[in-house]
Amino acid sequence: MYDVSMLCRKKNGNLYTCAIRPAAIYGPGEERHLPRIINLSKLGLLPFKIGEERVKSDWVYIDNLVLALILASMGLLDDIPQREGRPIAAGQPYFISDGSPVNSFEFLRPLLQSLEYDLPKRSLAVSHALVLGRIFQLVYTILYPWLNRWWLPQPLMLPTEVHEFPKILQFSLGLVAIDPVGVTHYFSFLKAKEELGYVPMVSPQEGMAATISYFQERKMRSLDGPTIYTWMFSVIGMTLLFIAAYWPAFGPVSLLRDFCLFFFRSMWVMRMVFILATAAHIGEAMYAWHLAKKVDPLNASGWFWLLSLRFLLKRARKYVKRVDLPLLICPDPAQLFDLKPRASKLRNHAVCLGVNKMGLMGWNLSLSKHT
Repeated sequence: MYDVSMLCRKKNGNLYTCAIRPAAIYGPGEERHLPRIINLSKLGLLPFKIGEERVKSDWVYIDNLVLALILASMGLLDDIPQREGRPIAAGQPYFISDGSPVNSFEFLRPLLQSLEYDLPKRSLAVSHALVLGRIFQLVYTILYPWLNRWWLPQPLMLPTEVHEFPKILQFSLGLVAIDPVGVTHYFSFLKAKEELGYVPMVSPQEGMAATISYFQERKMRSLDGPTIYTWMFSVIGMTLLFIAAYWPAFGPVSLLRDFCLFFFRSMWVMRMVFILATAAHIGEAMYAWHLAKKVDPLNASGWFWLLSLRFLLKRARKYVKRVDLPLLICPDPAQLFDLKPRASKLRNHAVCLGVNKMGLMGWNLSLSKHT
């Protein structure tokens, strides 16, 4: 739960404030909750749900929160007729939400499914999750000097994400945590409705639809790959095979080589398997880089290093579906209005893409056949 203070200073020197307490925020552009959850799911690091399915919490769509902030700022005015000098919102706290408490994992299910990421199937008891959260808290307390380094990811969970614990330590460490998911907690926005006139203007279904569209488009502009388990299995497997095939036989290398020989029968076969596997990975990387230059040129070098050719092929199929109509590249969207003289060069339909600094923006444009 956040606390957002609204300030309003008047000519008479009075400073009026109120506190807006929104629920977990979601929507296009939100960077605290959803990107972290999506990244964990993408890496396969959401192995379980926490708590029971009947546990519920509140969420608030970003547009509804903005509406509440505007209404709160208006409630701090002291020149409203019949209320001069007595702002209705001064010194008051207001809970803001969509008004539809829901289990957090069920709320996130449509989003993760739309992005084709796995959902957690197993459940973890709150007591066990608290133990795991304390372990992560201890580890990240030790790693405090390196918290802002790019190579150190966010912790999988903290005690405050499981249950309402004091957040002083969490804030002092600079760690970002979502609202607790192991205990039911939601609040009524009735006070904000009665005093500020707040009523959610976007339903949870509409808000989630807009959120899904935003993150699907965001996914198309970023790298995608296998889970961290698949990546580690491939890297560690190739490293162990190289050691067994080429390193001198001493200590644990002898045991590793004997284990590999049980499957490959000879050193020659073991080394050939390593060479062929290496060649296959390099060939896959080169093909991914070549294909990415057409499908995702901004991330071409990244696709070279990821073991994710099948993800790139899936994106390429979507790309082909997007551009299967005749294309006319327009340097400026204003040229959309200058297409009529050239309509005879097109067939029944065309797609015009306007290029700007943000990338490609597409408009579907239907043109009747010009004779």
